[in-house]
Order: sequence, then C-alpha cells, then structure tokens
Amino acid sequence: MAWLASVSHKVNAAILRDNFHIKLTKSTLSSNGDKIVFYVALDGNDAWSGTLANPNRMNSDGPFATIQRARDAIREIKYRQNGNLTNEVTVFIREGIYFLTEPWVFTPEDSGTENCPIVYLCYPNENVIISGGRRIVDFRQESVNGRILWVSDISQVREGKWFFRQLWVNGERCIRSRYPKHGYLQVANVPDVTSQTKWHEGQTRFRFHRGDVKAWASISDAEVVIMTRWVESRLPITTVDEEKQLINFSNRSVFQIDRKDPYYIENCLEILENPGEWYLNQKSGKIYYLPRDGENIENAEFIAPLHDFIIKFEGKPDQNKFIEYLTFRQLNFNHAEWYYSDNFQVAPYPRVGPWPHPDVLGSIQSANNVPGALQGEGIRYCNIEECKISHISNYAIELSRGCYSNQVIRCELFDLGAGGVKIGESIAYNTESPDTYDNQVTECHIYDGGKIFHSAVGIWVGQSYRNLIAGNHIYNFYYTGVSVGWNWHYQNTKVRDNIIKKNHIHHIGKLLNGDGPILKDFGAIYVLGVQPGTQIISNLIHDVDGLRNGGFGIHLDQGSSQILIENNLVYRTYAGLNLHYGRENIIRNNIFCLGRVFQLRRLKEENHLSFTFERNIVYWSEGDLFVSPHGNDGFVFDYNLYWNENGIIQPNGMDWNDWQKKGMDNHSLIKDPLFVDIDKDNFTLSLQSPAFKLGFQPI
Repeated sequence: MAWLASVSHKVNAAILRDNFHIKLTKSTLSSNGDKIVFYVALDGNDAWSGTLANPNRMNSDGPFATIQRARDAIREIKYRQNGNLTNEVTVFIREGIYFLTEPWVFTPEDSGTENCPIVYLCYPNENVIISGGRRIVDFRQESVNGRILWVSDISQVREGKWFFRQLWVNGERCIRSRYPKHGYLQVANVPDVTSQTKWHEGQTRFRFHRGDVKAWASISDAEVVIMTRWVESRLPITTVDEEKQLINFSNRSVFQIDRKDPYYIENCLEILENPGEWYLNQKSGKIYYLPRDGENIENAEFIAPLHDFIIKFEGKPDQNKFIEYLTFRQLNFNHAEWYYSDNFQVAPYPRVGPWPHPDVLGSIQSANNVPGALQGEGIRYCNIEECKISHISNYAIELSRGCYSNQVIRCELFDLGAGGVKIGESIAYNTESPDTYDNQVTECHIYDGGKIFHSAVGIWVGQSYRNLIAGNHIYNFYYTGVSVGWNWHYQNTKVRDNIIKKNHIHHIGKLLNGDGPILKDFGAIYVLGVQPGTQIISNLIHDVDGLRNGGFGIHLDQGSSQILIENNLVYRTYAGLNLHYGRENIIRNNIFCLGRVFQLRRLKEENHLSFTFERNIVYWSEGDLFVSPHGNDGFVFDYNLYWNENGIIQPNGMDWNDWQKKGMDNHSLIKDPLFVDIDKDNFTLSLQSPAFKLGFQPI
C-alpha cells in the first residue's frame, strides 16, 4: 500500500497548490493596492499556500517549508498575470537555520518592479540563518597519537564527492590543524631561483630550516600556505626530504619564493595538538577533532560548507535582462566555501606579459578571482540591508558585470575566508563588457577577513565607476581595507568618479591580536590606475603595517591619476601616503601623523605634475618626511604645517632653505600643530593651532 500513500500525497499536494492559485487569483490579487505576504518556516510544507505564519489547527495549511518555494510562488503569480506583478510582495522567513540543498538562484523572472518590489526578510524578533553547509554527525571518541579525539566517517568525502577546508563547531570557526600554532616559519633558501629568475615566476619547492618540517605520515594531505610579496600561495605537499631539507609541491607558487618568506603548514594529523583544531583525511573520509573545554560530544553542532555559493543572481546584462527590485533584509547567510578547481587558470597579469604558468593556483592581487557567497551579474535596483554574512571562505557579496544602482546597507560581514564586497570585474579594460556602476556600500561593519585567502580586501572595486563607499568600519585584514581600480600604468579605463568617504579603517596588515604583518605593498586605501573624479575624503585611518615594505595609510599605485585626497586623518602607519607614480593628484587638508619609516613618498620620477600637496599637517617622530628620486621634481608643496618631535626637517634629504629655494613650501610653517592630546589619539586642533593661519579647515 506504500505506492497508494505516495500517490495520495501527490494528489493532495496538487489540490493544495490549485487551491493556492485560486486563493491568490480570487482574493489576494483582487485589490491592486494590497500587499502579498508569504511565510517560510521549518515546520512548513511546500504544498501549503504559504499565506499563514503558522500551521493551522487542521495542519492542512500554513507556511512554506523552503525559501525556494516562496520564490517559485512569486513566479507563479507573475505567470498568471502575463509576466506582470501588480502587488508588492513580502516573504517573511521564520526562526531557524535553513540548510540549502542547492544555492538559492534568482533569474530575471524573479524581479519585482519599482512600484511592486519584492522583499525577503526575517520575521520580526526572530533569527534566521540561511546555510550553504551541512551538519556532520555520529562522532565517536578515539585515541590517536596519544590524544583522545572525536572522529566521524564522511562517506561523501571518501567517495570523492565532497571536500572542505573549513569547520564550525557550535558556531565558532575551528582551526585546520596548523604548524606552527602561532606565528610563521621562514624559508631557508630556494634552490631553483637564480639571478635570471623573474620576480613573477613561481617555484614548486623550497628548502626549510632543519627541524622545521617533518616527513609526517599524513604530510601528503597537507599544504603549505606561503606569502610571496602581496599574495598567498596554497601549495599541496607531495614529498618532504628531511635530510636535504626540501619540501616539494604539486603546484607552483604565484610569485617567486624568496628567502625569509613566511609560511605555515595546514591539515596534517600529526600536528593536531591544540583544542579546536581538526584534520580531514580525503582518502579515508575521516574527520578528526580535538574538543575545546566545555564541549560535549552528545550535543556539539558541527557544520562544514557544502556549496560554493549561497545566492546566485543569474541576470543577462548582454541581453538587457536584469534582476531588479529585490531586497534582502535582516537575514544571516553562513557556510559557503569556494576553492580553485583542477582546471582553474589565473587571469593574465597585465604587468608582465604571458604569465602565469599553467600550474599556478592563486590570485595576482586582492584575491580578485575569489567570488562572493552572494554572487551575481545583471543586478540593478536591488538592496541587501542589515544582513549578516559570515562563516564563509569567499568574499561575502559580489556585484559583477552589468550590476548598477544596488545598495549594501548596514550589513555586518565577518569571519570571512576572503573579503567583504566586490564590485565590478577584474578583466582588462573592455568596452564590450556591460558596465558596473552607481553601487553603494554604506554603514557596513566589515572585519576579520582573509582567513583563507589572506590577500583579500574589505571592499574591492575593479572595472567600475560612480560607486559610493561611505561610512564603513573595516579592520583586521592582512592586505587592504578598500581597493579601487584595476588598470596598471596609464591605460584606458572605466574607473572614475568613485567616492571613498568617511570610512574608519584600521589594523590592516597587523591585526588587533598582534598577528602579522605577512604581506607587503598595500594600503588601508589602495588605488590603481587613471581614475578621474575619484575622491578619498574624510576617512579615519590608523594602525597599518606591512612586511619589510608597505603598509601605507593611502597607497596610490601604478598610474594613479586625477584623484582628490582631502580631509583624511592618517596615523600610526608604515608611511602615511605613498605614490608609486601618477599624475595630477591633489592632496590637501589632510593630517598625516606618526609614520614609522617615512611620512610621504613618491617612487618614480616622471616629466609631468605628479601631485599637489597643500594645506596638510605632517607630524612625526621617526623616519623621513618625504622621499622621492631627485631630478625633475614634478610636484608642488605649499601652505603645509610640519612638526618633527626631534626637530629635524629635511624634505627629501634637503636642508629646509634649499628646499624652499626650489620653490617648495614657500608659505609653509614649521610649528607644533597643537593637537589636544596626541598620546590618546585625539588629533583635534586647539584654537591656537598655527594650522588655521595656513587656511587649514578642521576635519
């Protein structure tokens, strides 16, 4: 009789769906001014109407069970109305964690309209988690290498259908077994690097210091994470020769490995020693975990990521088919993991010609090829408001090609394997690609990023224009807070008129817990290429440090041009401002304080005006004031206020009088700016400050 019960269930489901359609047609849609409301709940049923917040007494109607069903119900309404939507639609999602069987996909047919938008949001005073992960269960205790570990068998891993690099226990990220536990090892030397090796050519082996690495039994499951220049390379280990002190990899590093480059080892059973660490054996499918104090094997919740994405927006901007007028509000999105596939190819690096090598897995900069957990193209007039996105390996949100007039507002993005928000594309300048522009990321809290892809940034803007990045709080990233532009040298570009305003960016490079720096050549705000109309204004930047070189407050890299930098407060950095090379930049009415190595620098001399530096305050106690190649100056300094606690004022190594004879700083002053309390990071100017005589405006 089982077949009869199954048929009966399908018939009843069909009747309920028909009743649902009749109910919408005859009642809910009878008045164009009414709002359509659907509900989704864990105790719901996709065969129900979805129009009740709770199951009814008869348990014959109530909320939907899945978010996808609510989306499909809206499609059905539009289908019955010849593709039109005549009512606003709100989908309330009830309390609980929703494990997606597949990513939540939206296409142009899921759009609202300006007058009839569609909103997906959390039911009032409840907490909703939309998860791209899966629970792991059936743990048991085993004695392994003298420790009592929790162990579970995952058949999908053993069968090659699933592998993951992240794990959360009771909502907290766990550490993939790591050596060393804190800090980093350093490369001893690299036998394949010669004087002829180019800086962008990676290697497949290096030599370690004796005793740093062992030929552990599970070493072939492990990988080395090594930092070269401004990127990380994740290199699967093939063999370790302890006698020769050589470690070999199946892939090539992104850039040339240098002596003293920092690295660590992940995912080896023999180095699983600290509570909260775990290890996954791909061949056996066994996962091993060393519990933290207070965790109970009977009720601990283990979640590992299953899907690359949580939401996919599949618009078709080339065909002028957009996803529009959708809002997602007060939802939590968790547990996604993206990683390089076997046939992955790094995009060509425009700086160095035919590169990279085919066996490179990685990114040339900013983890630019890592997608968003909420990812899409062809999106316009859509909002993501007051959402939390965390516990992922990717960027949180990506607005790729053909996305415009979207807003990310008051979101909290944290515990990120990569970064916060990506806008635009990373391809070279292409007039044929649909434009991405007029997007806003405002009042967001973006922190604790780069957990897997260390070179990721808080907010990345590539080939895109007229975007507003304002009022965000960004910290705890190893590389950069905000990065704008993706063209090297003086190439043609779509990048222009981006506004980076009133952001608080700090602890970049070196984290609040003291970890780092591990990368170099970056900034709290980093810009690249010609971008007329771009403005960096009224930002608060502090505590930025790089490894051996870099860690700037504001970094104008290759070709940065026609940019306004105004009213920013920058302090405790490797250097306050760095210009690699560029033209016609304006730097005015900023405060640059306490750079450790230098306050200002220009790396390359060119036969044009690089920048104008006027009405700024520069205060320091160590390092140089200004460093630049001597020759054809190409810059203008005037109406600035300088003060060195040690009394030495030598711009570009020159005596002050000689500097002024060159026509520089003829109206500038060397006087204490009289900050209210610099020891407590209070850079407010007293009313008697000499800066006001120079026309300086309070920030």
